[in-house]
Amino acid sequence: MHIFRHIEEITEKLPNAVVTIGNFDGVHLGHREIFRRVKREAAALGGVSLVITFVPHPIKMLGVKKEFRLINTYAEKEILLEASGIDYLLIIPFTAEFAAIGAEQFVRDILVGTIGVRKLIIGYDYAFGKNRQGDVAMLRRMGDELGFTVDVLEPIASGELVYSSTAVRRMIAEGDVRGVVRLLGRHFSVGGTVVHGRQRGKGLGFPTANLQTDKELIPKPGVYAVKVKVDDDATYDGACNIGDNPTFGNGSLSIEVFIFEFDGDIYGREVRLYFVDRLRDEMTFPNPQALQEAIARDVARCREILRGVSIIEYQEYLAEEAP
Repeated sequence: MHIFRHIEEITEKLPNAVVTIGNFDGVHLGHREIFRRVKREAAALGGVSLVITFVPHPIKMLGVKKEFRLINTYAEKEILLEASGIDYLLIIPFTAEFAAIGAEQFVRDILVGTIGVRKLIIGYDYAFGKNRQGDVAMLRRMGDELGFTVDVLEPIASGELVYSSTAVRRMIAEGDVRGVVRLLGRHFSVGGTVVHGRQRGKGLGFPTANLQTDKELIPKPGVYAVKVKVDDDATYDGACNIGDNPTFGNGSLSIEVFIFEFDGDIYGREVRLYFVDRLRDEMTFPNPQALQEAIARDVARCREILRGVSIIEYQEYLAEEAP
């Protein structure tokens, strides 16, 4: 996948470009159905597939929701888009100047004038441009005028389950890491660097790695069974605690993982946690011994849950449509 990080990097029109536009936070199974449609239409035209997205997320720039948390980091989103088989990704810096551009100007100057769009594929409720003027009716009118077609996709669902970033965000915030696999098509993961912590786990007989991460959306505080990938290489089972360690009154959120059968030097190394299931809420214990006994039970339970489980990093698309 070739990435354009600014519109000016596109120096000539793309051949028979089939385009979709959106934020695609989470890159869930619904998004990937859209990408499959884009790829299929591009192949039918003998052209290329292009995804247009924005950095930062417009909600961040416009300040609509102060507590809005992205499901993926921007780097993770790029990796997931590439895994979807898209030919080109255009990342538009979402600035105040860009936000002021009218929808018709965006279509004429960027979609048609710069990219050379042949077909645009959007969701049924998608709108863009200043004051969200770029709705379906306007796009179809301009398509008739400027020579491109517009396909509008209805909500993508499996039975009563509608694939949406809002649903993914809610489930992770609630700690439903097992259930969210049905929407994401993969285990939710958090990556970061191992940093020095307070060393309390070691004193309890369960040395933990303290994770520093750029991830905005973190599962609800509690204890989780996780798969742990170290340096994007070896994979281990583990038990993860998210919270502020109320027994010791830390007061700040931490992500700590006890990695089973691992005794190497972990500090400064890159680790990714794949969340498989949630065991319990974080609890306050009367003394360190009671905490130690609880951790031992948690570890035994995690070993049981994780036995025979493999990481789902990128599930295949939903079932093919009938011909």
